[in-house]
Amino acid sequence: MEFREMEEGGTVTRRWEEMDIDILVKIFRSLTVFELTSGIVHVCSAWRLAACDPWLWKTLDLSMLESNFIKIPLEPYVYVHGHSDKTLTRILKISLSLSRGNITSLFFHFNLYVSEDHLTYTAQRLISLKWSREATGSDLRRCPRLRRLVLPAWNRVETVMIKAIDLWKDLESLTMPSIVNSPRLVQAIATNCRNFRELKIMGPFDIYFASSLATYLPTLKVLSLRCSKLYKDTLIFILDNLRCLDVLNISHCLLIQIPPPPAPGRIVRRLDKTILEKASRLRKFLTCMRDTCIMCQRTRNDEGLMRWYKYEKGLWKEDEVRSLAL
Repeated sequence: MEFREMEEGGTVTRRWEEMDIDILVKIFRSLTVFELTSGIVHVCSAWRLAACDPWLWKTLDLSMLESNFIKIPLEPYVYVHGHSDKTLTRILKISLSLSRGNITSLFFHFNLYVSEDHLTYTAQRLISLKWSREATGSDLRRCPRLRRLVLPAWNRVETVMIKAIDLWKDLESLTMPSIVNSPRLVQAIATNCRNFRELKIMGPFDIYFASSLATYLPTLKVLSLRCSKLYKDTLIFILDNLRCLDVLNISHCLLIQIPPPPAPGRIVRRLDKTILEKASRLRKFLTCMRDTCIMCQRTRNDEGLMRWYKYEKGLWKEDEVRSLAL
């Protein structure tokens, strides 16, 4: 294959292999992950070399890839359309091969179904700098480079996630759903990820989860609970026990106060003096509890468990904390 290039004195015909690699990399940086994995590496050796450039793979952004699925009553509680599953598998395999261990940020869509096999394969490939056809336990010997991870809403990869955390020792930032066994995961982060500093929870956040953070991650710097269900006692616990916290985001949260029985819980619509005084030590305390706020209304209507699929595309990516937004 050939292309024409304008030079002084006329047009020169050259082969694709002779195209400047730096120019190719600049062009490829404008492509999406779907375009990068669509077959351009097969054009010629120069295109493949450019497609493996580390600058193209600092971030593997799958936040536009959703699964087509239906919920079912038996395990695994969801049926994923075969095409969605195959698409994710193909993109992961090609991307992780081309990236050659250079990925530092990995983003999954909130409504993407990631199986245990997907997550296990990703963890193995991200820590292995040498390609092999069979990803086995013997591959788990390299330190990872992953620093930021955004997980989907599915919490059925909890066990595999804990094993992956054992390998991603450079992890600094995690966006994740609420999970049943939060202490195990938080403890794994504390044990293996020495530079971990920011956490975003997308879902109800209870005293059980808060206690795990205080016990295992007392030096956490940034915590975002936006658009989640949060009890007032849990909020006070966070402010009292996460003494190293710099930034706390509770914007659009459904804040609930539980009075002594038999009185029912009630929605807190205004923060009291006690909470504001405790939060005054924070560098940033981000809040929004306005009745006129659309996002606050949506959180209340969804009872603190956001149905993001009902709203504008990509709305789930937003966050008042800039480093946590996508």
